[in-house]
Amino acid sequence: MDRRLFLACGLAIPFASTVRGQSGDPIYIGDMHFHSFFGPDLPHGRPVAKTLADGGATLVAWKQTGDGQWIQVTDRGYKQISVPLPGDTLRRFHRQFAQIKAHIAEQKLKIVRTAADVDLAMKGEPHIVLAVEGASFVDEVAHVKVAHDAGIRHLQLVHYIRNSLGDFQTEKPEHNGLTELGKKVVAECNRLGLLVDVAHCTPAAIKDVLAISKVPVVNSHGSIAAAAAKPNFSLVGWRARQLTFDDAKLITSKGGVIGLWALKPDVGPSAESYGARFLEMARQFGDDHVAFGTDINGLGTYASMNNYVDVRGVVDYWQKQKIAEKRIRKFVIENYARVLKAALN
Repeated sequence: MDRRLFLACGLAIPFASTVRGQSGDPIYIGDMHFHSFFGPDLPHGRPVAKTLADGGATLVAWKQTGDGQWIQVTDRGYKQISVPLPGDTLRRFHRQFAQIKAHIAEQKLKIVRTAADVDLAMKGEPHIVLAVEGASFVDEVAHVKVAHDAGIRHLQLVHYIRNSLGDFQTEKPEHNGLTELGKKVVAECNRLGLLVDVAHCTPAAIKDVLAISKVPVVNSHGSIAAAAAKPNFSLVGWRARQLTFDDAKLITSKGGVIGLWALKPDVGPSAESYGARFLEMARQFGDDHVAFGTDINGLGTYASMNNYVDVRGVVDYWQKQKIAEKRIRKFVIENYARVLKAALN
């Protein structure tokens, strides 16, 4: 039995609702930023295989927050409330990823480790990209290899707590970009084959990353501020988190990809409003440089999309708008796959 027929038979039931293009072939979904297992939520209450299958998602970066126990939501967004003791962040890393990998194995999903795995995901075999949001556990270069050996292939440098790598958007900068360790970490990610994610980085930190990285990077989730807007850490959290227009241009000019999150106050309340905002980003930065970065399960009541059925609604909207299938495939999976494979290689 040829591979295409095998996949069609094997995935016919779980992926029955997958969107198809004008060609008749399925359009699988990729996502640069997805969460699960927050707070007291039990793994069996949120089975990830079903979450993916319900919307035909096959290449999803499952992000574990590296600093979750030291932050708290306020009326201005997430803020640091305590300082981890030495070794706490590394212990959290191992504990959380042991839980995630156990669930992945139970769900009979696969983990992306090589570029060949990305190719399989694009053909319809569901794969998880193990990813970190805020590499607070990396307080020496050797910890990048610890992450790689654990299966991590997508590393977001900073999040919401002070760290040893660099500055982040929602607090006053203290390093003027990346630290010396942060710069070495980017180079080590290139050497080992981890995709570098600049989400939450300040403009100065983004410039440092781009000066060092030999392969394209991503800003996995967020949005783009108006062209004249300047970075301002004192703004309410989601506005401080917006990428400046100039920084977006820098990232994309070096082959990188920008992900759009599904934050209702920012992109609107529906799949249609999200899809329209996404098309505007594509117009500004090029079809090759935009992707889904939904932040599913990370936005709470402020999310305009909560699962991959909702995300599939964006593809439905684009098809109704007569967006070419070639463009849609780039948007939903090919752009993320391209930069991920470049890093893995």
